[in-house]
Amino acid sequence: MNSARPAPPDSIELSSRRKRDLLDHFEGNSEELDRWREFNAAYHDDDRKFMRFLIPPGKRVLELGCSRGDLLAALKPSYGVGVDFGAKAIAKAKARYPHLHFVYGDIEDPATMTSIEGPFDYIVMADTIGMFDDIDGTLRLTQRLCSPSTRNIIAYYSHMWEPILKLAETLRLRSKQPEINYIATADFLNLMDLADFEVISQEQRQLLPRRWLGLGPFINRYIAPLPGIRQLCLRTYIIGRPVRHFPDRKFSASVLIPCRNERGNIENAIRRMPRFGSSQEILFVEGNSSDGTFEECERVREAYRDSWDIKVLKQDGKGKGDAVRKGFSAATGDVLMILDADLTMPPEALPKYHAVIESGKAEFVNGTRLVYPMESEAMRPLNFIANRCFAYLFSYLVNTRLTDTLCGTKVLLRKDYEVLARERAYFGNFDPFGDFDLIFGAAKQNLKIVETPIHYKARTFGETQISRFRDGWLLLRMVWFAYRKLKAI
Repeated sequence: MNSARPAPPDSIELSSRRKRDLLDHFEGNSEELDRWREFNAAYHDDDRKFMRFLIPPGKRVLELGCSRGDLLAALKPSYGVGVDFGAKAIAKAKARYPHLHFVYGDIEDPATMTSIEGPFDYIVMADTIGMFDDIDGTLRLTQRLCSPSTRNIIAYYSHMWEPILKLAETLRLRSKQPEINYIATADFLNLMDLADFEVISQEQRQLLPRRWLGLGPFINRYIAPLPGIRQLCLRTYIIGRPVRHFPDRKFSASVLIPCRNERGNIENAIRRMPRFGSSQEILFVEGNSSDGTFEECERVREAYRDSWDIKVLKQDGKGKGDAVRKGFSAATGDVLMILDADLTMPPEALPKYHAVIESGKAEFVNGTRLVYPMESEAMRPLNFIANRCFAYLFSYLVNTRLTDTLCGTKVLLRKDYEVLARERAYFGNFDPFGDFDLIFGAAKQNLKIVETPIHYKARTFGETQISRFRDGWLLLRMVWFAYRKLKAI
């Protein structure tokens, strides 16, 4: 089992006078700082609550600058390691949380960082980055503790709040702070890039960091996350991933084709299917059709059994979402892909999507029909306008530019889908389409999401399963649902 090997706990060599002054401040005023934590409990409670949203329990977590270990313990890791340069803080942490591992050392010292064995699922720096003498160099030290799926989370306060925070110190509403780094969000993006990390998303929280008879928590939950207003918030959270590219990686693929009353497209899906990946399987999940689609799927499976690995499943419930869940649970490939049976998304484009995942450029790929010109009658004008409107709303909700959330083509790694499925209880069985279950789950996991354009074709057989008005109302409900689950935390 991996473990952290702490440096000898008697003393450490700090790299600068400023850092020694910081240590004197935190160690010499530890009891007073504890009182200030209690005084500003609303601020710290909201911070821990959002961190628990970002980091599900049961993960391997490293916190750099853990102080007395309260945040690390609140995250309920399966294996948690905290590092701090304060001997008193580390002693308190060990006494309070003996089930966690604490390392006494300087985060910016390579010897301290090499004494820790990874990888970790999450590496957390909550306010600590303001004390670093070499920010990008220290971030680079964490690379050896990362796997491709590791997420770095940096929590810091907005520089726009500097005058308010100084006034709070003067009015003794906040403890006097030592001199720390003055970092804007744009600076973080640059520093992460220098250290070979890629920023996936950022969030802002806490417009009113006080309770004020319940008014503060209400505003922070429902008002502060709104577009325009959130830029005024106190706390900024930046989520990044290590930059990894795998030009020679080979993954197998499972292509899921949900189908209902699509009998005329089944064989064409196989005839037009290109070969890609180390191996392929095709899964038809049939949704109780009335035109003989299930029988056609079985016929095609037998006709092509010598050249294709084809599975045919019959849906238990209703809706595309149910079909996707059934098909993905039976899939065995490394990469899971959805191809709508109407073939308006050309099967010939699938290798491009597979390559984005295989190379490590993204962890979730969403198709978009709204970049290239469409064939005539491919999408009705009202649908096009609604797609544009909902794209803006969902881009805000998941912190990623999405232009076409309802495009059926979605691709992700099976291992990431399995995590999504295990943690589905957070959202529940809310999505009859199947698109938003995957998009929201990917956003909750902080997966790197990218869109890839497709040439959208007109349907050649059958009729659309989407009702503009019934499903439009359902999409509005989905926006409110996502706001409560992803923003109003």
